Amino acid sequence: MKLVVQRVKEALVKTSKDNKVVGKIGKGDTLKDSEALAGKLLKLRVMADANDKMDLSLKDVNGELLVVSQFTLYADTSGGNRPSFINAALSGNAKRIYEHFVGKLKESGVKVETGSFGDYMEIETLLDGPVTIII
Repeated sequence: MKLVVQRVKEALVKTSKDNKVVGKIGKGDTLKDSEALAGKLLKLRVMADANDKMDLSLKDVNGELLVVSQFTLYADTSGGNRPSFINAALSGNAKRIYEHFVGKLKESGVKVETGSFGDYMEIETLLDGPVTIII
């Protein structure tokens, strides 16, 4: 499991087929791995303090999360120009890990919205910074 963390002012995700918004926020591999990543994400100090220094966590600023599954993070282009996704988890296992990860985040009390697992989605974001970190 990989995370791409982006600090945003707002973000939303909608399905392509019916243009339905399935998740929207404002500012803001194994089940054990997903728990560790959830804990790390909640404590990650990427939010700006009063001096615009990245020193606050999501919880410190009462932020929100938009969690969208994205198997393409595992794209391997080392063998040519067409990406291979052989390293991505199979759909059933990936969904179980994703749902467990989301559940752990929700247990923290942070507002969590999600995309639509396995569907093609359109994602709109207003990046803040920009700040993008891969864990």
